[in-house]
Amino acid sequence: MKTRQIERVLTPPAPHMVGDGFRVHQYIPSGIQEGFERMDPFIMMDYNSKFYFPPTDQPRGVDVHPHRGFETVTIAYKGSVAHHDSSGNSGIIGEGDVQWMTAASGILHKEYHEEQFSKAGGYFQMVQLWVNLPAKDKMSAPKYQGITNAEMKKVQLPDNAGIVEVIAGEYKGEKGPAFTFTPVHMLNAKLNKGGKATFNFPQNYNTTVLVIEGNIKVNNQEEIKTDSLGLFANDGEEFTIEATDDAIVLILSGEPINEPIAAQGPFVMNTRSEIVQAISDFNMGKFGYLE
Repeated sequence: MKTRQIERVLTPPAPHMVGDGFRVHQYIPSGIQEGFERMDPFIMMDYNSKFYFPPTDQPRGVDVHPHRGFETVTIAYKGSVAHHDSSGNSGIIGEGDVQWMTAASGILHKEYHEEQFSKAGGYFQMVQLWVNLPAKDKMSAPKYQGITNAEMKKVQLPDNAGIVEVIAGEYKGEKGPAFTFTPVHMLNAKLNKGGKATFNFPQNYNTTVLVIEGNIKVNNQEEIKTDSLGLFANDGEEFTIEATDDAIVLILSGEPINEPIAAQGPFVMNTRSEIVQAISDFNMGKFGYLE
């Protein structure tokens, strides 16, 4: 089996604020200059590296806003986030949990620091991904998956190397709880110092690793440090990561949808006319209501 090589390592782009509660480095598409297509079906990655928010009585976050045509996935590493949407879904995720919202035909939502976390203050660390939907599913009904860490399959690695948590897709035959529209693997490798884990994905799947904590080596040669991203070439199937100190690594691999992408603000469709329609539908109140 051919080894998949690191194409390049990206250090964190300059941070910017999303609302007043998320201080993010945008790796996709801003950090990867080829744009949306390079990591298709992952069309956005905002990484809130570990950052201290002081106590406040007014929870920080992002107020009501629309989405259409894709899914938002929020992975909590530190802190806690609350969610409300116009389909009547709501939830709170804490460390290790995931919110998976399918905007699809259109939804309003808001996301903000959970009340008790806001009052206490503390370190906050999250990843938010936008996962594209194929054209046939873009106008399907919205849905919401609140995935607790306890629901995730956890694969124990040999030699006390650590564990791999399966959010979506599978690892070593263990399947994650998330429903996906296209083949997507989303894994957290939590490795002890010196621990190794090997991964195997089809060569055409776009694949990347984000180092949340610690430092790693890929294929015993390429070093990737905390908060940095390793982008893999589509030149093989298998790779190995080794923790040079205790590490947490987010691994993403997905089959590209290979359809045209038309994007504007919170809408991701296939054509410009569909974007115009999305804006019109939003302005006409067709995405529902949310205070």
